[in-house]
Amino acid sequence: MLLLVFKLPIAYLLGSIVGSLVLGRLHGVDIRKQGSGNAGGTNALRTRGWRFALGVVVIDIGKGALAAWIGLLPFGSSIAAETLYLHALTCALCATIGHVWPLYFGFAGGKGVATVAGAFLVLLPLAVAPLLLLWLLVIGFSGYVGLASISIAIVLPLVGWWLAPAAQRSDMLLFAVSIGALLLFTHRANLQRLLAGTENRFERARLLTRLRRD
Repeated sequence: MLLLVFKLPIAYLLGSIVGSLVLGRLHGVDIRKQGSGNAGGTNALRTRGWRFALGVVVIDIGKGALAAWIGLLPFGSSIAAETLYLHALTCALCATIGHVWPLYFGFAGGKGVATVAGAFLVLLPLAVAPLLLLWLLVIGFSGYVGLASISIAIVLPLVGWWLAPAAQRSDMLLFAVSIGALLLFTHRANLQRLLAGTENRFERARLLTRLRRD
């Protein structure tokens, strides 16, 4: 328990390193005052270009993976692998919370999708490909990045339960439900705009719809 208490603040502080806000400070801008006002990769792409957005995604995915990896470290203690995996899940959740409510940026951060993706690269890499495929398909057909992220949040518990090893299945299910609920919460405004028909559509990403028309 003491080891977990040591790890969790580290994971949260890592999560608080929000890629768009860190790079924004280096460029003298606050991305929360541009475009949609969100500190995520999509708004970074729309307002600052693909190079800036790529840096944002690398930082946000990297910190999620690093937080999960730190959770797996025993730090010299003789702890069962199942317990360390639970540490990693909890650290991943804390890192995502840090991204959404970052200590360094007035507790106003992003929505957490890239951070969750980085955590899954360490915790359950088999889940990354199907989740990414779903995300791309939803964007390709609809052009709504928010809808794609909401779709990921909804299927996370099923995918986590299905692909996790039997010994870790219950812990992964609890984590996936928690992280999915958090992602739905951070995308609540997107959901409201989707229902109202006012959500911004990323037209350039609607490749599958254009191919069908052709």
